[in-house]
Amino acid sequence: MKEILYTEVPTPNKAAVCTWLQQDWNPELGQKILTPNGIRIQFRQETTELSVFVWSLQRTTYLKVFRWGQKPTAAESKIRRQLIAALETRFPQHYPEPPEIDLSQQSIFEALAPYYPQTVHFFQKMPKGESDLKRVYWWEKRWREHVRQPKQPKQVVFKKGRGAEEQKSRGAGEAGEQRSQPVSSAPGHLGTSASPSPDYDLIYIGGALGVIHATVMAQLGYRVLLVERLPFGRMNREWNISRAEFQSLIDLGLFTPAEFESLIAREYKDGFSKFFDGNLPPHLQASVLHTPTVLNVALDAEKLLRVCGENFRKAGGEIWDETEFVRADVDSEQVTVQLQHLPTGESREARGRLLIDAMGSASPIAWQLNGGRAFDSVCPTVGAVISGGMPPGMWDSDYGDVLNSHGDISRGRQLIWELFPAADEELTIYLFHYHQVHPDNPGSLLEMYEDFFTILPEYRRCEMEQLLWKKPTFGYIPGHFSVGSRDRAVAFDRLLGLGDAASLQSPLVFTGFGSLVRNLPRLTTLLDTALKHDLLQAKHLNQIRAYQGNISVTWLFSKGMMVPTGYSLPPERINAMLNTFFGILAEEPPEVANTFIKDRANWLTFNRLALKAARMNPVLLLWIWEQSGSKDLVRWLGSYFSFTFDSLISWLLRGWFPSWLRQIQPWLERHYPALWLRLLSFSYAITAGVGHPEPVKGDSSQVPNYELPQNSAQQKR
Repeated sequence: MKEILYTEVPTPNKAAVCTWLQQDWNPELGQKILTPNGIRIQFRQETTELSVFVWSLQRTTYLKVFRWGQKPTAAESKIRRQLIAALETRFPQHYPEPPEIDLSQQSIFEALAPYYPQTVHFFQKMPKGESDLKRVYWWEKRWREHVRQPKQPKQVVFKKGRGAEEQKSRGAGEAGEQRSQPVSSAPGHLGTSASPSPDYDLIYIGGALGVIHATVMAQLGYRVLLVERLPFGRMNREWNISRAEFQSLIDLGLFTPAEFESLIAREYKDGFSKFFDGNLPPHLQASVLHTPTVLNVALDAEKLLRVCGENFRKAGGEIWDETEFVRADVDSEQVTVQLQHLPTGESREARGRLLIDAMGSASPIAWQLNGGRAFDSVCPTVGAVISGGMPPGMWDSDYGDVLNSHGDISRGRQLIWELFPAADEELTIYLFHYHQVHPDNPGSLLEMYEDFFTILPEYRRCEMEQLLWKKPTFGYIPGHFSVGSRDRAVAFDRLLGLGDAASLQSPLVFTGFGSLVRNLPRLTTLLDTALKHDLLQAKHLNQIRAYQGNISVTWLFSKGMMVPTGYSLPPERINAMLNTFFGILAEEPPEVANTFIKDRANWLTFNRLALKAARMNPVLLLWIWEQSGSKDLVRWLGSYFSFTFDSLISWLLRGWFPSWLRQIQPWLERHYPALWLRLLSFSYAITAGVGHPEPVKGDSSQVPNYELPQNSAQQKR
């Protein structure tokens, strides 16, 4: 017996595929005989026959053809080609659109039930399911709008004053009011303004990751306003991290050790990563990767936000929640932000020295500044927190499932699971996939939720009606395929992007919370320096970024985990790639996987692992080339050469430059603050930027750190 075809039929209706095989499709050669799940094809005067059968998994259908007999038949190849062509015609790839709905006429449940019945059914079981499902729908609609109108993004940031006409002449845009022009990613001259002095030093738009950074700045003495669209403290995600990484938040004074311990919902003994390999040859099957110190601390995210919010207010910070960003007007002295209070519809206004965009992947500011290339990839992510009902013994709460797949490509996506136990019987479960940002197929949260609620019992055998649903978890996690540290705008005059809104790397390992925590000392020190010396033009603020060359170089690997829109890949392809790489990590000493997954892989480690993967699976690069194309492969070479150059400079300077810079800091910062900011940013680039981060307690890094000055804002004022 030999397998001669394995393919996916992208439809959840297995019965329709089986009926089509049995009733409508006729092979050009041989006699068709019906079987329970397909057909057999017999050939006259031949001892060999073909068996064609289908099965369903992950809300899609798979088909295999086996040859029974030792000798290939002459008709085998012809029938294979005929069957593939007929399947592609009868069951093409389809990318469903969410329906247009009118919530003044019906509830969100009534509107979506005909399209997403399982999603509606289980959201109705959640305490705030109706409002949460509205947010899922809103987020998907906004994401699709951004993806499909990248060349003409909605203008939300405008420049005021005499510099507006100069900006217009440079082609910055035509939209705006009489005295305002929309900004672009190119810095321009700021006009004069007679506006009142700003009420705040910093205005943060976005209160999840934003409040963490905002609290540090408030504790330094800055006047900070935090604006949040949701009721403050609501989270659509849960957070996991390691103790060593969280220590940086303690070192910055954001939390006390006792507060940190109170935030821990669960601490694991180990975490597992394993990908489905049932359709792979033995040499590509991999062992389980154990990572006991990666994502092994589950945090109570909403409690973390509450504690952070309390500390923020104690430091003088102000929170406007249930308030939506409308637009920002920038002049030479300040940025004026127009807002709307959602419960009342009342317009509000705030003025600050600097605006921080922490709105995440839905940020209209990020789309405006980067035009048609705000993000190159995205991970549509859905899931839920379950407070009980999982069968006893189904999962040991001392362990986390870091990455797992239980099947091959499903309807153009390689679905990947995460499972993290929390307090008591709680489980947080995610389902996501790596996705190409494409206008015909932007990526759907609603389709993913329908998958989640349908196939969860396949992943972990459970009775869905017995589960107790606490809340949903969802979002778009974006990635930017950086060629160098300056190919994406994260700032304009008096405006700076933070977190996912400033995505500078692929989502291969971490984005969001983990990336912010690892880079918080770096970002905070640089921002404090810029504010102290009023270095708030784009040319200065664009130096405040969390770019890491050692992570940007991995974007080609994440590209290899995406099925290009309109294409079909062998179903087992992406699992083969994942098993190749994670199998290598499983064979390495534990510290190698720990280093790689925590964004610390250096040039030597990256190259050694890449060469090892090529030896184990020689067609790996060919597969990635096929999925990425020559243009992206050439573009990636630019990323690699940039990383190589940065690593060489780091090797030459890292041992002495940071300590020398600290010694001359008092004189240099006092006399040449702009040069000091540039050199400080460069110092971080040759340390944290190439996998040698600043030290945190309990860590082995020897890189010098820069101490944050206390009460910097008061010192300036």
